[in-house]
Amino acid sequence: MPTQQSMRAYETMAACTVNVTFQMNSLVKRFLLCSIQKQQLLRSYSRSASLCQCPIPESTNRDLDEIIVPKKKSWDKLAVLQALAGTCNRDPTSAHYMFQDDPYLTPKTSLEFKLFSLSQESGRNAAKYIINTYPKFFQRDYAEPHIPCLMPVTSEPQINDISEAALTERIQLRKVKDAVDIFDQLLQAGKPVSLESTNNLLDLICFYGDRELAQENEPAQKDSEVEEDPQENRKKRKPWTRRGSELLGFTWRDNNNAERIFNLMTERNERSFCALIRGMVKYGAYTKAFSTYTDLMNNRLTADVHTFNALITAAPEVREKYAEKWDLIEELLKQMSYSNVQPNLLTFNAVLRSLRRCGHLSKVYSLQTIKEMKALNISPSLATFDYLLSIYYKSISSPRNSTDLLSAVLDEIEGKQLTVQDSNDVNFFVSAMKICLNLKEVEIAYRLHKILGEGHNWKLLGDYFNQNVFYGQLFSLICMMENIDVVLQWYKELIPSLFYPNYQGMRDLLQALDADNRLEVIPQIWEDIKQFGLANKADLVEEVLMLMARDKHSFEVQNSFADCAMSVMSAYEGMDSDRSALNWTSGSLANVATLLLRADRIQESWSVLQLFKENRVPSVELLSEFLDCTKVKEDGDLAINVLDMAGRFSLPTTPDLIKRVKEEFPLTEEQRNHLNELESATSDSSDTSDSDQE
Repeated sequence: MPTQQSMRAYETMAACTVNVTFQMNSLVKRFLLCSIQKQQLLRSYSRSASLCQCPIPESTNRDLDEIIVPKKKSWDKLAVLQALAGTCNRDPTSAHYMFQDDPYLTPKTSLEFKLFSLSQESGRNAAKYIINTYPKFFQRDYAEPHIPCLMPVTSEPQINDISEAALTERIQLRKVKDAVDIFDQLLQAGKPVSLESTNNLLDLICFYGDRELAQENEPAQKDSEVEEDPQENRKKRKPWTRRGSELLGFTWRDNNNAERIFNLMTERNERSFCALIRGMVKYGAYTKAFSTYTDLMNNRLTADVHTFNALITAAPEVREKYAEKWDLIEELLKQMSYSNVQPNLLTFNAVLRSLRRCGHLSKVYSLQTIKEMKALNISPSLATFDYLLSIYYKSISSPRNSTDLLSAVLDEIEGKQLTVQDSNDVNFFVSAMKICLNLKEVEIAYRLHKILGEGHNWKLLGDYFNQNVFYGQLFSLICMMENIDVVLQWYKELIPSLFYPNYQGMRDLLQALDADNRLEVIPQIWEDIKQFGLANKADLVEEVLMLMARDKHSFEVQNSFADCAMSVMSAYEGMDSDRSALNWTSGSLANVATLLLRADRIQESWSVLQLFKENRVPSVELLSEFLDCTKVKEDGDLAINVLDMAGRFSLPTTPDLIKRVKEEFPLTEEQRNHLNELESATSDSSDTSDSDQE
């Protein structure tokens, strides 16, 4: 027997079949009707003699004979995604798009952003390591079309014999140590190595500083050989300068494999010398680099433009006086002209970069450098402008500085789609915003932010650190120069989608609220302070309490301030996080107690007063305000408790407080006796202290 569910299924299928049949019949009828109408039109045209004798226009005839196929439009692979992205704006309330896949791990603080992003990247590197280490388990390709970057990368050499082909394979795989070993074995076996292969090996060694390439998922191993003491090297240098080699973590070693192979070469060309010079400059051997360049000229060879760029960058490192530094740079430029080496953008950027260390000469020769660029029709990059601004805005605190140069630079790049042409292009926006902050130029800062938002210019802001610095400086400038409504609008626009505010940013916001007398917003700001992980900053928390307790407000505002004060207490008690609790101070306790009193929460305020112990002494103003509140409640017992506290701390105003309570409070006989005893004890202690002083 069929069940009721199966009968319903049969009925549904039958209904679908009837519906499909009906639709098919309708389509057939429409097709036949259209065909009949066409035939009738043709027959009517053939019966009309006038229609048959009328000539058909050429355009109509051509349209009937030829089918014009439109030209093929080639679309970018990301065209659809870009079109969809253009239909929506950035959500200022959400975090970075990289965290959208896992809402549970959406960061709320700057520290969490760094932790979660690094964890995500670490997971990718771990997956790459597994795939590349065991490629035989990942040979099946599920992607359609094929995605090469998702497939295992062959990193193991396939040629095992000792030959030049094996050497070439190691070089392509960037196996520095293996390539050097095979080269030595070829020389020991008496097999010649071509100049091309030797130069390729020299390029590899100089690029990586004669060290093995560190994989993305493996930490770089420290070399066991003894190197120059970094402490001694640091003492020789000025404290405000940092070498590129110091940023890389290691320096050029004497008689390393690059120098050894270079000395073993029976035949050397320009490429051999240039590779060695660039490697020496990259890893801090500046004096050796110029010595090798001298050998290159003695061999009547010519360096390429990249080698000249490296030497110009290293010029300030081998000279002490400003004039000597510029003379060396100028000599290198003259040698380029004599050798018919055409300078490029990186050449002029290297000149401007070195001019930053030429003192008073930098402003004069930097303008000459820009004019020379224009004469050669070389367009400057963002790094060019960054070097120029750093030269002219060194002493930013000086009032003589104007914004003419910065405005001219923005006029030059405004409305353009910027691209990366120099590795230091990413420093321009941060440097320019720092100048705006120091000069208090908020309008120029708005222009700079607008340029950054045009097209894909945001990519030139750099990594997350640069982004946080840029928007942090912009927000601090807005807090100083704009009214509070504009500040709060930017606050909602920037946070947390673009950056997470730090301690200084929240202090600037609090000062802006204080300047425009909008302190009623502080409870909302306190919730953000907790969310951003800044509730453990004692100075920031005390400033929040001080601003709320400084003046009296309406009861509604005071009630919200009291709720905020109770939330602040949890930060001091360590209830909201696993971090250690803050240490109470006399000022913070007094502010919390005052806020609770003004909200008519006397018992809660009294519990806060109990926290005054040892070196934390309540102020006379706080006790007087507490007595005012107890007077309204006509609570004599609580007033006596306040006087007991004042006597316990031996406050000099205790007798005056006792006199006030006797006059203003309805007291029982027992309470009056207690006050008399307290007054006598206070007078005795004061007499004892006076005798001790005598």
